[in-house]
Amino acid sequence: MARQIELNPISNLTIGAIGLPGQRTFYLQGSRGTQTVSLMIEKEQAVMLASSFESLLEDLDKRYPQHRAETEEPVWTDMRLREPVEPLFRVGNMGVGYNEASEQIVLVAYELVEEDEDPSVVSYWATREQIVALIQHAYEVVKAGRPICGNCGRPIDADGHFCPNRNGHIH
Repeated sequence: MARQIELNPISNLTIGAIGLPGQRTFYLQGSRGTQTVSLMIEKEQAVMLASSFESLLEDLDKRYPQHRAETEEPVWTDMRLREPVEPLFRVGNMGVGYNEASEQIVLVAYELVEEDEDPSVVSYWATREQIVALIQHAYEVVKAGRPICGNCGRPIDADGHFCPNRNGHIH
């Protein structure tokens, strides 16, 4: 049965990974008070989310520069996942938006479902400052994994990897 959860406003929003590099599971996790909602995401979704937020913030700075007022609200520095990490669902799609009236950025995550099913949906409502902190942290989490080969762009495992661009052929 599809559920709809709205965390407005969030008290915490983070991206984290559990496991060894190459075998990590990524999570998007947000809290409002004592309610914490964890969702399973892919590494690529973490990167795309951070990139989408960067684009949105650039657009907001151009469209609403007057809304860039300093806030008294502290931006958290503890970006660790809150235990226990029990994902509600695996994310299929995500969308980001802005509510001018509340000056909040919203992240809407939709459950990965079969074609004829209704997805569960979680909405996380945040300030610009909270999103800036999330962007920086998301890139750090992704970079903490396996190093990337400069020749082919594939991850390098602890025991190395086969690089198709180093086989003597020009691609």
